[in-house]
Amino acid sequence: MQEIPGVDGTLAAVIIAELGVDMSVFQNVSQLASWAGVCPGNNESGGKRKSSRIPKGNMYLKTALVEAANAAAKAKGTHLRDKFYRLKARRGYKRAAVAHKILVAIYHMLSQKVSYNDLGDLYLDKLNKHHLTRNLVHRLERLGYTVTLEQKAA
Repeated sequence: MQEIPGVDGTLAAVIIAELGVDMSVFQNVSQLASWAGVCPGNNESGGKRKSSRIPKGNMYLKTALVEAANAAAKAKGTHLRDKFYRLKARRGYKRAAVAHKILVAIYHMLSQKVSYNDLGDLYLDKLNKHHLTRNLVHRLERLGYTVTLEQKAA
């Protein structure tokens, strides 16, 4: 579990003490996230987003996961840092849900007995190259530049 950025030995011990190592008690990762209190909320009706409370859950596990998420946001060159800053730009510092991503990774590591595989900081850029290109062109145009794109020769 220490392979995950932001999780050290003490934090891993707290997480295992609260969760255990047997993931068969949870039917799926969504049930675990709900039990821990780090599940994403969606309180929307008719296109209006309503305020929602923070879900109750295991206080000790949630605290450990948030601490791990804040530490992961400082680890350079990782997928979790990139995800944190993308969410922070859109939703704000307190709403960046990296703790949920860490819990999902822990669930899969413990249930399938696999090690952590970091996707890297450029994973999201490679995933949708057209979307990234369009956003960067729009940003430059807002600054007053005229942008012409040419495909680089192989």
